Amino acid sequence: MAKFELIMPKMGESITEATILKWLKKEGDTVKLDEPVLEIATDKVDSEVPSPVEGVLTKLLFKEGDVVAVGKAVAILETEAAGANRNQKSEVSNQTVEVPVQKAEAKVVKTATQQTVGVAADRFYSPLVLNIARQEGIAMSELETLPGTGAGGRVTKKDILEYVAGRGNKAAVKNEQSITEKSEVRSQKSEVTDTAISATKSYSGNVEIIEMDRMRRLIADNMVKSKSTSAHVTSFVEADVTNIVLWRNKVKKKFQDLYGENLTFTPIFIEAVCRALRDFPMVNSSVDGSNIILKKDINIGMAAAMPTGNLIVPVIKNADMLNMVGLAKKVNDLAGRARQGKLKADEIEGGTYTVSNVGTFGNVMGTPVILQPQVAILATGAIKKKPVVIETPEGDTIGIRHMMFLSHSYDHRIIDGSLGGSFVRKVADYLEQFDVNRDI
Repeated sequence: MAKFELIMPKMGESITEATILKWLKKEGDTVKLDEPVLEIATDKVDSEVPSPVEGVLTKLLFKEGDVVAVGKAVAILETEAAGANRNQKSEVSNQTVEVPVQKAEAKVVKTATQQTVGVAADRFYSPLVLNIARQEGIAMSELETLPGTGAGGRVTKKDILEYVAGRGNKAAVKNEQSITEKSEVRSQKSEVTDTAISATKSYSGNVEIIEMDRMRRLIADNMVKSKSTSAHVTSFVEADVTNIVLWRNKVKKKFQDLYGENLTFTPIFIEAVCRALRDFPMVNSSVDGSNIILKKDINIGMAAAMPTGNLIVPVIKNADMLNMVGLAKKVNDLAGRARQGKLKADEIEGGTYTVSNVGTFGNVMGTPVILQPQVAILATGAIKKKPVVIETPEGDTIGIRHMMFLSHSYDHRIIDGSLGGSFVRKVADYLEQFDVNRDI
């Protein structure tokens, strides 16, 4: 029997660590090849970690709630594959994050917040812990005094959540006062007052208090950040999509028989968006200070619902390079795995423009919030039959048409009304010009 180290996998280019949410196996359990062993969470996505070998789980190296660096062993398995551990160690060496980098990040955080306390000044904090601290109004000076149960005294998610839960009791207030004795008197009084208010806050009437889950907190933080970053403006266009509806009704059964895929409206909308982005490349950009970063790749994010009711945005990379069949396969695959909670971190990164189908919920239009660092987002409304004036060479007539609203929110810092309005009008034009006799 050979010992095999199960390591924390790399979940995306920007991910350096993950939190262990739940162990799916316990010590002594037999683990099959590719069988999930634990559930982990990053700032971007939750995921299961499968075992790359078959064996017996002999030791768990971390507890639920611990934050573990990418490339670090989380469990030990015994396996008959003698060469497996050598290969695994080679992968670890390629993925492990250097400790000096973590220390440098910790120093940057301390400088940016202008908090200087001589306790654990170089201690590393995970993005998850920093995010919780920011949401709960915990200053860096306060965070640096928290005792940590993680490796090297690191503050884990469990540590900070327990601290937040106990901030209101008298012992916490007393500890807060002793921590801030060397600070300015005004700052000390302010922090104690804030803690007392938090502890005594009550709600009148018949209410139920529901704590936000981790994903909802991240969404809330990102939405507020987007509104405070971008100057949001929304333009609306109504499009006649009758040809698209007729074409889809005509070919969807054949499409299913040929390719084994359900043909929805989403890939058709994405195709039109890609064509319009080529016509108006400034919409496919981002802002960095006073610089405009023009993106050459067209990576379309598509908002998808998760089982929890939260939304996540998987990304179709180089969507403009795919035909209708390729787009349909990508849309169905990403939407399906989003509902199952099985998206990978790199599948929700790198988007340059986003499409959100609010028509799925029966809404005719919406004012979507831009997904940073992008500068625009399109919401497609529900398709409704309406009486519409139709212009013909013989004169105007009234007919029943399938109509849909397009809502285009864009960053007014770099996209003015002319560009933002022209772009969404061009998307509508491509939809209205759809060839009803098109081959699949």
